[in-house]
Amino acid sequence: MKVVIQRVKSSSVIINNKRKEEISNGLMILVGMTYNDNDEDIKYISNKILNLRIFSDKYDKMNYSIKDINGEILLISQFTLYSDTKKGNRPSFKNSLSFNEANILYNKLFNHLKESNLIVKTGEFGSNMQVSLINDGPVTIIIDSKDR
Repeated sequence: MKVVIQRVKSSSVIINNKRKEEISNGLMILVGMTYNDNDEDIKYISNKILNLRIFSDKYDKMNYSIKDINGEILLISQFTLYSDTKKGNRPSFKNSLSFNEANILYNKLFNHLKESNLIVKTGEFGSNMQVSLINDGPVTIIIDSKDR
């Protein structure tokens, strides 16, 4: 499982020309799943998301987690994180998990994050979405659950 975590001042997702969700002061997270992801990957990734100290303290040092600041999370499915661009110019998505299997894991991750009692919002799995954000910093972190 791969996630791209962005510390944001705000983020929103539009589906079919309608704003579905928006957050302020928190994390916008793109998540992709591959064929051997499982519940252990969900636990690892959600623990990292919730405890990653990337929010600034009063000395502008990254000392606070999303839980410490009571921030919000916008979780967006992103199967293209597992694109393969080694051959030719059109990416292959052979390493992305199938739609149904990925949807199950995505919902598990979403529910696991919601157990933190933070505000966690989501796009719509498998939909064409327009995601906007104001990156704070910018701070962008990439985590792969297979690189522990």
